[in-house]
Amino acid sequence: MKNGENAAAQSGEWVEQWKKEIRPIAYEIKYGLHLIRIHPLALAGLTVIVGLIAVAILAPWLSPYNPLSVSLSTKLLPPSLIHVLGTDDLGRDILSRVIAGSQISLRIAITVVAFAFTFGTALGVIAGVYGGAIDELIMRVTDTFLSIPSLVLALVIAAALGPSLYNLMLSLCATWWPWYTRLARGEALSVREKQYIESARMVGVSDFLLLFRHILPNCVAPLIVQASMDMGFVILNAAGLSFIGLGAQPPSPEWGAMLSLGRTYLREAWWVATFPGLAILITVLGFNLLGDGLRDILDPKLRR
Repeated sequence: MKNGENAAAQSGEWVEQWKKEIRPIAYEIKYGLHLIRIHPLALAGLTVIVGLIAVAILAPWLSPYNPLSVSLSTKLLPPSLIHVLGTDDLGRDILSRVIAGSQISLRIAITVVAFAFTFGTALGVIAGVYGGAIDELIMRVTDTFLSIPSLVLALVIAAALGPSLYNLMLSLCATWWPWYTRLARGEALSVREKQYIESARMVGVSDFLLLFRHILPNCVAPLIVQASMDMGFVILNAAGLSFIGLGAQPPSPEWGAMLSLGRTYLREAWWVATFPGLAILITVLGFNLLGDGLRDILDPKLRR
């Protein structure tokens, strides 16, 4: 009986301790959502991004037609009640292809930014915390990548690997991480000089715990802002590479590839290029607005 009572008491203590730890996090999330709600540009950006994610998830059910279905009898039809955004040169419904393209663009953005954020942040924090030869090695390699325009380097890598969606993502991953490395290193250099870090070192906190429990969480805010804005820029760069034939290949409904196809018919069928271009514009604008809003929300000075 006593063992059961002790177990219940320990369980209750654990729950109370968990509530104490989670309460500040829940408050910050609630306060952040409140700031987004009263920040009109951030709210507009969040609305666009949530809409994009919803469209990408529900694409198979939202698409009125098969985005790959060819029908030469309905080619280059203007927008109408039957084909809301018109059709392309092979009679494929443009609305269905734009909806399907949201899945591709979002997958590219998430893959590239997730890799760049994880890999670049890890290298930057390690360089900033340990310094010395490790810092020199990491930063010289980073500077080498940064010395070449990222789009040019991605173009060269994509051309060398061959045109495909996989190689497009690989080329963007290879060129995007240095920005996070430099930003994370700068934040880590600032944080490691704080008094609480010195206090943690004095009481014998291990380097691993110091790195992941004290330094990294205090470096992550500007990196999140950077990542939110980079999502749009990755989509834009991916569309640019696909536009020149180095990304997704036909019949893939990628927005850049659709835009490239539509330029041939700008005079006679403006809708073929216009709607994929608008999808890119709205998506990039949404991520930029959300990034600006997150910067204001996560910056303590601006929050005051």
